Amino acid sequence: VAINYGTPQQKWLNKVSLKEIAEHYRNGQFPPGSMGPKIEAAISFLESGGRQVIITSIENGYDAVRGKAGTTIVS
Repeated sequence: VAINYGTPQQKWLNKVSLKEIAEHYRNGQFPPGSMGPKIEAAISFLESGGRQVIITSIENGYDAVRGKAGTTIVS
């Protein structure tokens, strides 16, 4: 997951809080046809009592659960 995706200011998010990701979402960082649905689902899960969400590709799943790939969002 990245903010300012596709721009010179692009920044990959490794580990962020629910509060941080929700703010980026409200600011339009995640388009509806792209990361938007994934971020919406992550926010919903965490607001419903979930403790952690990992967003990554299937190829990086093994590394993601070890904190070496993807984006981890915590409540």
